[in-house]
Amino acid sequence: MISITEIASYVPEGFESNLDKFDKFGIGREFIDEKIGVYKVARKDAAQETSDLCVESFRRLEAKTEIDPAQVDCIVVCTQNPDGHGLPHTAAIVHGKLGLPTRCASFDISLGCSGYVYGLSLVRAFMEANGLRTGLLFTADPYSKIVDPDDKNTVLLFGDAAAVTLLSVAPNGADGHLVPKRFSFCSDGSLSPALCNRDGRLHMNGRAVFTYSATTVPGEITGLVESAGLSFDDFDLFLLHQGSRYIVETIRKRLNLAESKVPCRLWEQGNTVSSSIPLLLESHIHDTAAQRLLLCGFGVGLSTACGILERQPD
Repeated sequence: MISITEIASYVPEGFESNLDKFDKFGIGREFIDEKIGVYKVARKDAAQETSDLCVESFRRLEAKTEIDPAQVDCIVVCTQNPDGHGLPHTAAIVHGKLGLPTRCASFDISLGCSGYVYGLSLVRAFMEANGLRTGLLFTADPYSKIVDPDDKNTVLLFGDAAAVTLLSVAPNGADGHLVPKRFSFCSDGSLSPALCNRDGRLHMNGRAVFTYSATTVPGEITGLVESAGLSFDDFDLFLLHQGSRYIVETIRKRLNLAESKVPCRLWEQGNTVSSSIPLLLESHIHDTAAQRLLLCGFGVGLSTACGILERQPD
């Protein structure tokens, strides 16, 4: 049985304070508190590449586990802002920097806000299909590479971060780890212009993204729960992509979920795209009170991916 063994994250020490930008963008404290929920956005160093963020997250994984790089069978990097121009794939660069064995498979997936949930499904299936025992899913999408510093809709919202999720075959069952159980996916390519890279800069139609998030996403979550023969009461946590405070709160209210079940944590790093869910999940990876969780990523595509995790007995 393949389970999530550990998660480690890296948030750069550099940041930009949104509290210093009130005059520039004609906004007040209420906009920060009630709408985006971001006081500062994390910013990588100019010399850091996407692969460097992945490596930093792996170093933190090494500090938390006894992982042996020689035993890693596959790595997948989820990013839409790769090293250079994406050739070679960033996973190959990470592979080289970590000195992983040549038999280790490495490839990228180009997904944004829904990428972590897609990645969990993909890595699990890839490991099962090929008889692999140890896999790493990296998420690293430094939007600071493409954010327009004069665009209020994006520069105040998106932050840089990376995370690595260790998936492995436990020798004796799942040993209390979280196991991916069921997934669902939704795509609406007709809305792809709502979040896109246009001439090297990030463009976001905030109204279109919000409408999609507020209407499509609750239905996708409900559909997965019902297809699993469960109810919302059967879940301890709902970990939603941290698009903005207002979006997270809107989805929570439309599903009539308790605040305690839907954590919102954007204050000190911002919307970290595909890393936002693993940053949340890292805090609950060993929390035995969290027996069943629902993950939901949504955004770029526009797309949605939902997944159910269940903790197996020790």
